[in-house]
Amino acid sequence: MAHAWRCTGLRWGGVEPCLVWEGGRRSPLPRGKAVVFGVVDGGGRTCVGARGHACPLRAGVPGRSTGARCEECARLDRAHSVAADTFADDPRPYHVYLAWFGPGMVKVGITAVERGSARLLEQGAVCFAWLGRGPLMAARRAEEVLRAEEVLRAALKVPDRIPYAEKRLLRASLPDRAEREGELAAVHGRALALPGWPESLEPVAFQAVDHFAVFGLGGLPGADGVVSELVAGGVVGGEVLAVAGPDLHLATGRGVVVLDTRLMTGWELTAPTGEGARDAVTVPVKEVRERGGGGGVQDGLF
Repeated sequence: MAHAWRCTGLRWGGVEPCLVWEGGRRSPLPRGKAVVFGVVDGGGRTCVGARGHACPLRAGVPGRSTGARCEECARLDRAHSVAADTFADDPRPYHVYLAWFGPGMVKVGITAVERGSARLLEQGAVCFAWLGRGPLMAARRAEEVLRAEEVLRAALKVPDRIPYAEKRLLRASLPDRAEREGELAAVHGRALALPGWPESLEPVAFQAVDHFAVFGLGGLPGADGVVSELVAGGVVGGEVLAVAGPDLHLATGRGVVVLDTRLMTGWELTAPTGEGARDAVTVPVKEVRERGGGGGVQDGLF
Protein backbone atom coordinates (compact mmCIF):
# COMPACT_ATOMS: atom_id res chain seq x y z
CA MET A 1 0.00 0.00 0.00
CA ALA A 2 1.34 3.46 -0.89
CA HIS A 3 2.38 5.69 1.98
CA ALA A 4 -0.17 8.40 2.79
CA TRP A 5 0.10 11.84 4.39
CA ARG A 6 -2.42 14.28 5.84
CA CYS A 7 -2.00 17.98 5.10
CA THR A 8 -2.78 20.45 7.89
CA GLY A 9 -2.78 23.46 5.59
CA LEU A 10 -0.60 26.16 4.05
CA ARG A 11 1.41 28.32 6.43
CA TRP A 12 3.38 31.49 5.90
CA GLY A 13 6.65 31.36 7.87
CA GLY A 14 8.08 34.85 7.46
CA VAL A 15 7.50 35.38 3.73
CA GLU A 16 7.91 31.74 2.64
CA PRO A 17 4.78 29.65 2.07
CA CYS A 18 4.89 25.98 3.06
CA LEU A 19 2.47 23.09 3.09
CA VAL A 20 2.45 21.58 6.59
CA TRP A 21 1.80 17.89 7.26
CA GLU A 22 0.72 15.94 10.33
CA GLY A 23 3.87 15.33 12.33
CA GLY A 24 5.27 18.79 11.53
CA ARG A 25 6.98 18.18 8.19
CA ARG A 26 6.99 21.23 5.89
CA SER A 27 7.13 21.46 2.10
CA PRO A 28 8.29 24.90 0.87
CA LEU A 29 6.48 26.22 -2.21
CA PRO A 30 8.91 28.34 -4.24
CA ARG A 31 7.94 29.48 -7.71
CA GLY A 32 8.68 26.76 -10.26
CA LYS A 33 8.30 23.86 -7.84
CA ALA A 34 6.40 20.78 -9.02
CA VAL A 35 3.43 19.93 -6.81
CA VAL A 36 1.97 16.48 -7.48
CA PHE A 37 -0.32 14.46 -5.25
CA GLY A 38 -3.13 11.95 -5.45
CA VAL A 39 -6.08 11.40 -3.14
CA VAL A 40 -6.16 7.88 -1.72
CA ASP A 41 -8.70 5.86 -3.66
CA GLY A 42 -11.62 4.40 -1.73
CA GLY A 43 -11.24 6.80 1.18
CA GLY A 44 -13.23 9.82 2.29
CA ARG A 45 -12.63 13.24 3.79
CA THR A 46 -12.82 13.37 7.58
CA CYS A 47 -13.13 16.22 10.06
CA VAL A 48 -9.81 17.78 11.13
CA GLY A 49 -11.02 18.44 14.69
CA ALA A 50 -10.83 21.67 16.66
CA ARG A 51 -8.24 23.65 18.59
CA GLY A 52 -5.58 20.95 18.40
CA HIS A 53 -7.89 18.06 19.26
CA ALA A 54 -8.95 15.29 16.90
CA CYS A 55 -12.63 14.88 16.03
CA PRO A 56 -13.91 12.15 18.38
CA LEU A 57 -16.30 10.87 15.71
CA ARG A 58 -13.93 11.17 12.73
CA ALA A 59 -17.01 12.57 11.04
CA GLY A 60 -17.19 12.86 7.28
CA VAL A 61 -17.14 16.38 5.80
CA PRO A 62 -18.07 17.67 2.31
CA GLY A 63 -15.34 17.93 -0.30
CA ARG A 64 -16.17 21.58 -1.03
CA SER A 65 -15.82 22.73 2.58
CA THR A 66 -12.78 24.94 3.13
CA GLY A 67 -13.05 24.47 6.90
CA ALA A 68 -13.01 20.63 6.83
CA ARG A 69 -14.82 20.47 10.15
CA CYS A 70 -18.03 18.80 11.23
CA GLU A 71 -20.72 20.98 12.81
CA GLU A 72 -19.69 20.25 16.40
CA CYS A 73 -15.95 20.80 15.82
CA ALA A 74 -16.68 24.01 13.89
CA ARG A 75 -18.67 25.26 16.87
CA LEU A 76 -15.83 24.39 19.27
CA ASP A 77 -13.25 26.02 17.01
CA ARG A 78 -15.15 29.29 17.01
CA ALA A 79 -15.54 29.30 20.78
CA HIS A 80 -13.15 31.84 22.36
CA SER A 81 -12.38 33.15 18.87
CA VAL A 82 -11.43 36.76 18.27
CA ALA A 83 -12.58 36.46 14.66
CA ALA A 84 -15.97 35.16 15.76
CA ASP A 85 -16.22 37.89 18.42
CA THR A 86 -16.57 35.29 21.20
CA PHE A 87 -13.32 36.08 23.03
CA ALA A 88 -13.34 39.56 24.49
CA ASP A 89 -10.74 39.38 27.29
CA ASP A 90 -7.56 38.81 25.30
CA PRO A 91 -4.94 41.05 26.98
CA ARG A 92 -2.68 41.29 23.91
CA PRO A 93 -2.46 44.53 21.89
CA TYR A 94 -4.13 44.49 18.47
CA HIS A 95 -3.68 46.23 15.14
CA VAL A 96 -6.54 47.54 13.02
CA TYR A 97 -5.60 47.19 9.35
CA LEU A 98 -6.77 48.04 5.86
CA ALA A 99 -6.04 45.34 3.26
CA TRP A 100 -6.10 45.88 -0.52
CA PHE A 101 -6.90 42.96 -2.87
CA GLY A 102 -7.66 44.78 -6.12
CA PRO A 103 -9.22 48.01 -7.44
CA GLY A 104 -12.18 48.90 -5.25
CA MET A 105 -11.51 45.92 -2.95
CA VAL A 106 -10.32 47.16 0.44
CA LYS A 107 -11.33 45.50 3.69
CA VAL A 108 -10.88 46.32 7.36
CA GLY A 109 -9.84 43.84 10.03
CA ILE A 110 -7.89 43.29 13.23
CA THR A 111 -4.96 41.06 14.14
CA ALA A 112 -2.78 40.57 17.22
CA VAL A 113 0.30 42.81 17.09
CA GLU A 114 2.54 39.82 17.86
CA ARG A 115 1.42 38.11 14.63
CA GLY A 116 2.90 40.86 12.48
CA SER A 117 1.79 40.56 8.86
CA ALA A 118 0.99 36.82 9.03
CA ARG A 119 -2.77 37.41 8.94
CA LEU A 120 -2.44 39.55 5.81
CA LEU A 121 -0.31 36.94 4.05
CA GLU A 122 -2.86 34.26 4.97
CA GLN A 123 -5.69 36.31 3.46
CA GLY A 124 -3.82 37.04 0.24
CA ALA A 125 -3.70 40.82 0.78
CA VAL A 126 -1.70 42.29 -2.10
CA CYS A 127 -0.87 45.30 0.06
CA PHE A 128 -1.97 46.60 3.45
CA ALA A 129 -1.45 49.36 6.01
CA TRP A 130 -1.96 49.58 9.75
CA LEU A 131 -4.61 52.03 10.92
CA GLY A 132 -4.27 51.86 14.69
CA ARG A 133 -2.96 49.92 17.66
CA GLY A 134 -4.50 49.27 21.06
CA PRO A 135 -6.48 46.87 23.29
CA LEU A 136 -8.69 44.27 21.65
CA MET A 137 -12.03 45.92 22.39
CA ALA A 138 -10.78 49.33 21.24
CA ALA A 139 -9.57 47.73 18.00
CA ARG A 140 -12.91 45.96 17.60
CA ARG A 141 -14.85 49.22 18.15
CA ALA A 142 -12.71 51.00 15.56
CA GLU A 143 -13.36 48.18 13.11
CA GLU A 144 -17.10 48.57 13.71
CA VAL A 145 -16.87 52.34 13.18
CA LEU A 146 -15.34 51.73 9.76
CA ARG A 147 -17.90 49.12 8.79
CA ALA A 148 -20.81 51.29 9.90
CA GLU A 149 -19.63 54.56 8.36
CA GLU A 150 -21.98 55.19 5.45
CA VAL A 151 -19.53 57.11 3.26
CA LEU A 152 -16.76 54.55 3.63
CA ARG A 153 -19.08 51.55 3.33
CA ALA A 154 -21.06 52.72 0.31
CA ALA A 155 -18.57 54.85 -1.61
CA LEU A 156 -15.33 53.06 -0.77
CA LYS A 157 -16.75 49.58 -0.09
CA VAL A 158 -14.85 48.64 3.05
CA PRO A 159 -16.30 45.29 4.24
CA ASP A 160 -14.86 42.88 6.80
CA ARG A 161 -14.75 39.99 4.31
CA ILE A 162 -13.99 39.61 0.61
CA PRO A 163 -14.61 36.19 -1.00
CA TYR A 164 -11.51 34.37 -2.24
CA ALA A 165 -13.24 33.83 -5.58
CA GLU A 166 -13.16 37.60 -6.14
CA LYS A 167 -9.56 37.99 -4.94
CA ARG A 168 -8.08 35.29 -7.19
CA LEU A 169 -9.73 36.55 -10.38
CA LEU A 170 -7.94 39.91 -10.08
CA ARG A 171 -4.39 38.72 -9.42
CA ALA A 172 -3.33 38.49 -13.06
CA SER A 173 -4.37 42.06 -13.93
CA LEU A 174 -3.42 44.25 -10.98
CA PRO A 175 -2.39 47.91 -11.41
CA ASP A 176 1.14 49.02 -10.60
CA ARG A 177 2.38 49.59 -7.06
CA ALA A 178 1.84 53.36 -7.12
CA GLU A 179 -1.84 52.91 -7.99
CA ARG A 180 -2.31 50.14 -5.42
CA GLU A 181 -0.80 52.17 -2.63
CA GLY A 182 -2.52 55.37 -3.79
CA GLU A 183 -5.98 53.84 -3.39
CA LEU A 184 -5.03 52.38 -0.01
CA ALA A 185 -3.61 55.73 1.16
CA ALA A 186 -6.84 57.54 0.21
CA VAL A 187 -8.97 55.12 2.25
CA HIS A 188 -6.50 55.26 5.14
CA GLY A 189 -6.66 59.06 5.28
CA ARG A 190 -10.44 59.15 5.24
CA ALA A 191 -10.62 56.42 7.86
CA LEU A 192 -8.39 58.27 10.33
CA ALA A 193 -10.49 61.41 9.85
CA LEU A 194 -13.70 59.69 10.97
CA PRO A 195 -15.21 60.59 14.36
CA GLY A 196 -15.88 57.97 17.00
CA TRP A 197 -12.44 56.37 17.31
CA PRO A 198 -11.73 54.97 20.82
CA GLU A 199 -9.29 57.12 22.82
CA SER A 200 -7.25 54.03 23.75
CA LEU A 201 -6.54 53.24 20.10
CA GLU A 202 -3.30 54.83 18.89
CA PRO A 203 -3.51 55.97 15.23
CA VAL A 204 -0.74 54.72 12.94
CA ALA A 205 0.61 56.88 10.13
CA PHE A 206 0.22 55.49 6.63
CA GLN A 207 2.93 53.10 5.46
CA ALA A 208 2.02 50.51 2.85
CA VAL A 209 3.40 46.97 2.87
CA ASP A 210 3.28 45.32 -0.56
CA HIS A 211 3.10 41.53 -1.10
CA PHE A 212 3.02 41.53 -4.91
CA ALA A 213 6.56 40.14 -5.23
CA VAL A 214 6.20 37.88 -2.17
CA PHE A 215 3.22 36.16 -3.79
CA GLY A 216 5.00 35.94 -7.15
CA LEU A 217 2.30 37.84 -9.05
CA GLY A 218 4.60 39.42 -11.63
CA GLY A 219 3.70 38.05 -15.07
CA LEU A 220 1.05 35.75 -13.63
CA PRO A 221 -1.31 34.52 -16.38
CA GLY A 222 -5.05 34.52 -15.79
CA ALA A 223 -6.62 31.42 -14.28
CA ASP A 224 -8.41 28.97 -16.56
CA GLY A 225 -10.07 27.09 -13.74
CA VAL A 226 -10.39 26.67 -9.98
CA VAL A 227 -10.44 23.30 -8.22
CA SER A 228 -13.90 23.01 -6.65
CA GLU A 229 -13.15 19.93 -4.54
CA LEU A 230 -10.88 16.92 -4.22
CA VAL A 231 -12.27 13.42 -4.73
CA ALA A 232 -11.05 9.94 -3.85
CA GLY A 233 -8.71 8.70 -6.56
CA GLY A 234 -8.19 12.19 -8.01
CA VAL A 235 -4.82 13.67 -8.95
CA VAL A 236 -3.51 17.25 -8.92
CA GLY A 237 -0.20 18.04 -10.57
CA GLY A 238 1.37 21.27 -11.74
CA GLU A 239 4.17 23.81 -11.45
CA VAL A 240 3.84 26.62 -8.92
CA LEU A 241 3.36 29.98 -10.63
CA ALA A 242 2.28 31.95 -7.55
CA VAL A 243 1.11 31.46 -3.98
CA ALA A 244 -1.29 34.02 -2.49
CA GLY A 245 -3.12 33.43 0.78
CA PRO A 246 -4.16 29.76 0.74
CA ASP A 247 -4.19 29.60 -3.09
CA LEU A 248 -1.71 27.82 -5.35
CA HIS A 249 -1.70 29.02 -8.96
CA LEU A 250 -0.45 26.00 -10.93
CA ALA A 251 0.59 25.53 -14.55
CA THR A 252 -1.02 22.24 -15.52
CA GLY A 253 -1.86 20.20 -18.60
CA ARG A 254 -5.25 21.90 -18.70
CA GLY A 255 -4.00 25.44 -18.28
CA VAL A 256 -3.58 27.59 -15.18
CA VAL A 257 -5.55 26.04 -12.33
CA VAL A 258 -5.96 27.54 -8.86
CA LEU A 259 -6.03 25.17 -5.88
CA ASP A 260 -7.29 26.46 -2.53
CA THR A 261 -5.08 24.39 -0.22
CA ARG A 262 -7.77 24.40 2.46
CA LEU A 263 -9.50 21.77 0.30
CA MET A 264 -6.55 19.41 0.92
CA THR A 265 -7.14 19.05 4.65
CA GLY A 266 -9.03 16.00 5.90
CA TRP A 267 -7.93 13.77 3.01
CA GLU A 268 -5.30 11.06 2.89
CA LEU A 269 -2.87 12.07 0.12
CA THR A 270 -0.25 10.02 -1.64
CA ALA A 271 2.31 10.21 -4.44
CA PRO A 272 0.59 9.18 -7.70
CA THR A 273 2.19 6.70 -10.06
CA GLY A 274 2.22 6.56 -13.83
CA GLU A 275 3.22 8.92 -16.58
CA GLY A 276 1.45 12.24 -16.94
CA ALA A 277 0.74 12.77 -13.23
CA ARG A 278 3.16 15.71 -13.07
CA ASP A 279 0.73 18.06 -14.83
CA ALA A 280 -2.54 16.14 -14.52
CA VAL A 281 -5.71 17.45 -12.87
CA THR A 282 -8.43 14.81 -12.55
CA VAL A 283 -10.51 16.42 -9.80
CA PRO A 284 -13.54 18.68 -10.44
CA VAL A 285 -12.50 22.08 -11.80
CA LYS A 286 -14.75 25.07 -12.33
CA GLU A 287 -13.88 27.00 -15.47
CA VAL A 288 -13.44 30.70 -14.84
CA ARG A 289 -12.90 32.15 -18.32
CA GLU A 290 -12.97 31.22 -22.01
CA ARG A 291 -9.70 30.32 -23.82
CA GLY A 292 -9.21 30.03 -27.61
CA GLY A 293 9.67 5.16 -8.78
CA GLY A 294 11.87 3.40 -7.11
CA GLY A 295 11.27 1.06 -4.19
CA GLY A 296 11.02 1.96 -0.53
CA VAL A 297 8.84 4.42 1.38
CA GLN A 298 9.04 8.10 0.44
CA ASP A 299 9.70 10.60 3.22
CA GLY A 300 7.34 13.15 1.71
CA LEU A 301 5.12 14.01 -1.20
CA PHE A 302 7.21 16.90 -2.55
